[in-house]
Amino acid sequence: MLTVLLFGLELCNYGISILRVHQIAATSADNAARVRDSISEADVNEVLLGGKIVGEPMDFAGSGRIVMSDVTSNGFSDGRRGQRIVWQRCTGALNVPDSQPQYGTSGKGESDATLQAMGAPGNQIAASDNAAMVFVEVTYRYKPIVSSMLFGTPIIRSEASFPVRERTSETLNPTPGATASACSVFQS
Repeated sequence: MLTVLLFGLELCNYGISILRVHQIAATSADNAARVRDSISEADVNEVLLGGKIVGEPMDFAGSGRIVMSDVTSNGFSDGRRGQRIVWQRCTGALNVPDSQPQYGTSGKGESDATLQAMGAPGNQIAASDNAAMVFVEVTYRYKPIVSSMLFGTPIIRSEASFPVRERTSETLNPTPGATASACSVFQS
């Protein structure tokens, strides 16, 4: 009976962790897309901090990673037509292959058609010609509460995208005193 109870407890925790990872992805993408007029490093840092706060109960900052990309049409109408990643910022300490940007880094697709869409095959999305989108990739290494013998420590991954609303510039403006959340840094 105790074994069944512990298995049920671990199964519930795993399900809640999956839900939280999805919430972090959707909340982060939505909040970044809502920044109006222009966006700054401070705005992005606040959105990334919000994602880590949502994940505090599961130690997301130490065991997870958020990759946020601003994506637009690259502006070409010939064979180079596609998408481009205008800027990309990251936070979280998880440093495994699954936590790296899966679809490219800043500048990809800027001068060619190497980036047609963001997302896994079958679930891809692209920015429209007249509106950018924020695409967020969230990765988390599951932390069991009972034992890793039941499920191990699998990587949970979620992606979300929202169209940018009423922002006239996708250039990421510097903010005095704000440090860019570079994707080469892995810390809580």
